[in-house]
Amino acid sequence: NTSSYFKANLIKQVPAQAGLGGGSANAATAMWGANQLMGDPASLDQMIEWSGDLGSDITFFLSRGTAFCTGRGEIMTETDPLLKAGTKVCIVKPDIGLSTPSVFKALDYDELSELDGESTLLPAFLEADSIAAVKPEYFLNDLEPPAFRCVPELLELKTELQSIEGFTTVMMSGSGTSIFCIGEPADREQFLKQFDQREDVSVFFTEFTNRETGSWFQRS
Repeated sequence: NTSSYFKANLIKQVPAQAGLGGGSANAATAMWGANQLMGDPASLDQMIEWSGDLGSDITFFLSRGTAFCTGRGEIMTETDPLLKAGTKVCIVKPDIGLSTPSVFKALDYDELSELDGESTLLPAFLEADSIAAVKPEYFLNDLEPPAFRCVPELLELKTELQSIEGFTTVMMSGSGTSIFCIGEPADREQFLKQFDQREDVSVFFTEFTNRETGSWFQRS
């Protein structure tokens, strides 16, 4: 229905060039909101199908919060949450940005993991009693090596964060440059002194979330 138009005021909360899918999340939210304002003429399955034509990562944000995605990210299988809603995560974002094309240009295909996502990695996470029970070698991001070659400081930052007591997992998110840390620092005050007071790094404390069927994600 081309007679319906919407004006939106977008207040960005997710930093750009962070590997966090901020733009894709905005697009998915706009799709959901416009559909709702029009009386829900499109089904969720239709929006998921259309999202793949708009951008590779938009489809994921139409899930309930946890999904296994293949292809360009547009082929999605929803899964049960791997972590309980409210599980703490800290995101550390260097001020330097990194474009996805530059990361893929630096990618060495001989370095790619041979572990199969569907037959090995997905069951390992779904069948584990807790995220801490998953083998460390199953926490993979094939874009870390090329990103670290582009920006060596990222590897230094990840190594620093891995030494912080309280973080169970530390990985680069997507194509970077943000590093996510599952858990909470045991000494939050000292952690903030070490990282948040730097001029070239921003720290965000947040948590995992999922949405109820038929409703959008809610701020906790």
